[in-house]
Order: sequence, then C-alpha cells, then structure tokens
Amino acid sequence: MKLTILIHCPDSVGIISAVTNFIHVKGGNIVYLDQHVDKEAGVFFMRLESEFEQSLNVDGLTKEFEGNLALPYKMAWSIHQLGVKARMAIFVSKYKHCLYDLLSRYDSGELAVEIPFILSNHADLENIAKQFNVPFYHIPISKKNRNEAEAQQLDLLKKHRVDFIVLARYMQIVSSKLIDVYTNKIINIHHSFLPAFAGAKPYHAAFKRGVKIIGATSHYVTAELDAGPIIEQDVTTVSHAHSIADFITKGRDLEKIVLSRAVKLHLQRKTMVYNNKTVIFT
Repeated sequence: MKLTILIHCPDSVGIISAVTNFIHVKGGNIVYLDQHVDKEAGVFFMRLESEFEQSLNVDGLTKEFEGNLALPYKMAWSIHQLGVKARMAIFVSKYKHCLYDLLSRYDSGELAVEIPFILSNHADLENIAKQFNVPFYHIPISKKNRNEAEAQQLDLLKKHRVDFIVLARYMQIVSSKLIDVYTNKIINIHHSFLPAFAGAKPYHAAFKRGVKIIGATSHYVTAELDAGPIIEQDVTTVSHAHSIADFITKGRDLEKIVLSRAVKLHLQRKTMVYNNKTVIFT
C-alpha cells in the first residue's frame, strides 16, 4: 500500500522528524519527501509518499496521526491512498479542443482518473462524449433558470460522487454554490497569461499591443473571476508575421497542454493552496 500525505502548518522545529518517525514506527518506508517554508508567512509545507509492505488500517492511522501530530502542530493535512482513482467531471460549452485532449489522454491511460460524466450548457459536443462512451448531460443556463440549473448540476455531482471538476472552456461563470462545495477542486483554463489581457478577446488585445509571447493559465476557481490560485502556466513566442488566427491556433495548443498539466498535478496530489497561491511539488 502507498500513501501520500500533504501538510501545511505554522513552521516550527522538529516537524519533519516527527512525521518521518511516525511513518517508521508504523512500518512504512518513505520513498519521496519534499518540503518548503514560506519564511515571510512562517508556514511549513510538506508532501510525503510512503510504502507499507503489510496491510494497513488507514482509518486507524489517520486517527493516530490526527492526535499525535496534526493537533499538536496545528496542521492542515490530508492523506491519500495511491491507486484509488479520483472522479472527475468535465464541464464544456462549444469549444472542443480541450475536451478532445482530456478524453484522448484518459482513453490512452495517461490520466489515471474516472470520468462519470460530461456536462454542457449546449448540446453541440454530445457526439464527442459518445465517441468515448462517457455520459453527457445538457443543462442550458440563462439568467432566468440559473438557480435551477445549478441545483441540477449539484445533484448530478453528488449522485456521481464527483471529487473535482474541470472547466474545459466552459463559458459560464461558476457561482459560489458550486465553489463552496468544491473549494480548490474546480480547475479552469484561461486563454491568456494571467493577469495580462484578461477579458473576452485576449488574443485580439495581445495582437493590437504587438506582444512577443502569448500564454495560457490554469487555476483553481474562486468567487473572484479569474483570480484563483494558479496551478500551471506556459507561453509561446509570436511575431509581427503572425495573424490573429495564428494567435488563436497557438493559444489553443497551449490551453490543451497547460490544462492537462494542471489536471495531472491535481491528480498526483502535488498542489497545495495557501493564501490564494499554490505550492507545486515536483
């Protein structure tokens, strides 16, 4: 059995020693350990992977860890068992490039995840869901029915025991009703290198400014639009010779890559959020 433990807490002497000794006493072998200290905030972060040769009572270990370490060190922490696939819902609208990319990686086994359904406010991409044998739900959203539509979304998410949501170019604002239930568990892809050129037509704005790079940003969704903790970013070069269409093509390629990287980091339990920022372990 393999376990991953994520920890952040006030920095103090002896945390690493206390945690590693706890794992050793329980018969575990530590195969990975990385840590970071935010000296300005005085906060300690750690990600640890351990292997146990014998069967292990995870609930019992969790309770002991809570009492012996988490409470004394005032830890915010979580424990995850390797091999248990997370359940990921995908929300889309009409753009298909990110959806195709995620489903292709899922189909090839590159993403170790279960996809219980795809949800859209349009019916345009239902055929893609059928190609990959993933259930598709069409829930239209307007100003008049937003509350009802979001209630339907939450019912579906609960029914299918969804662990996290990926917005694969879902062109609707996600309200606090979903965000409060899935805090730091909704991943969005933004078609720009945030915070520059945020808005409806970032590639047009970038083109007018004569920029030499364009980018894409994947982040966790918060109540403040496009201001959540950033998980992954990347850029590509452009020049005066490129048209707006070139910008869009290059940008969409980046969006696919950046979103898939962010999803992988989340699945691998390599992201930790604190004060609207992320610590990303390699």
